[in-house]
Amino acid sequence: MKGVHFLISTLAILASATFLVSASDPSPLQDFCVALNDNKSAGGYFGAGAVFVNGKFCKDPKLVNANDFFFSGLQNPRNTQNPLGSNVTTVNVDQIAGLNTLGISLTRIDFAPNGLNPPHTHPRASEFLVVLEGTLYVGFVTSNGDGNRLFTKVLNKGDVYVFPIGLIHFQLNVGHVNAVAFAGLSSQNPGVITIANAVFGSKPPINPDVLAKAFQVDDNVVDYLQKQFWYDNN
Repeated sequence: MKGVHFLISTLAILASATFLVSASDPSPLQDFCVALNDNKSAGGYFGAGAVFVNGKFCKDPKLVNANDFFFSGLQNPRNTQNPLGSNVTTVNVDQIAGLNTLGISLTRIDFAPNGLNPPHTHPRASEFLVVLEGTLYVGFVTSNGDGNRLFTKVLNKGDVYVFPIGLIHFQLNVGHVNAVAFAGLSSQNPGVITIANAVFGSKPPINPDVLAKAFQVDDNVVDYLQKQFWYDNN
C-alpha cells in the first residue's frame, strides 16, 4: 500500500512539474540562433530540412559575426511631423537578427510638443519605459475582470514606468519641448495593436452595425471614423 501511495505522489509531482514547464517559454538550447528569412542562406547548417526557431531559420553558427548583434542610429532624433506628433523606432528581431530566441527588444519614441503615442497594446510583451528628455503623461487600463481601472503618472527625465503585457497603454508629451523615451520589451517581436487603427481602420472594415452597437453611437459617427486616415507612427 505504501508503494502505491509513493507512486501516486511521484506521479503528482511529475504532473505538476510538467505543468510548470509548459506554462512558460523554454530557455534557449544554444548560445544563439541568429535569424534568417529563408533556409537558402542557412549555410547548410540544417541542410534540406531547415527548421524554424521562433518562426525564423537559424544561421550556421560558424557564419555568425558581430554585425548580427548590432544596430546603429538610435541617438538620432526622428521626424515627428505627422498627425500624432510622435515617431516610434523599433529595434526587434527584424533589425537585429541576433535577437532571435533571446526574448527582448527595444524602441525609441520621439515626441513633438503635445505629441501622442496613442492607446495600443503589445500582445506578446510587457514594457518598461524610461524618459530621457521632456515630460510625459502615461497610463494603462486594466482588463475587464479588474474593472478597467486607469493607472496614470506624469514622468520626467530619468523616470521609469512599467506597462504589463497585453494591456492598453499610451504616452502623451505634456511639456512645451520635444520629449524622448526608450522602451524595453520582453519579446524579440512584441507586436503592436493601435486601438483606433485596428477598430476603425481594419481592412476590410468592420461592419458599422457592430461598431455602432459596441460604442453605442449613431451609424453616421462610425461611418465618419472609418473614413478617416489612421496614421501609424511605428
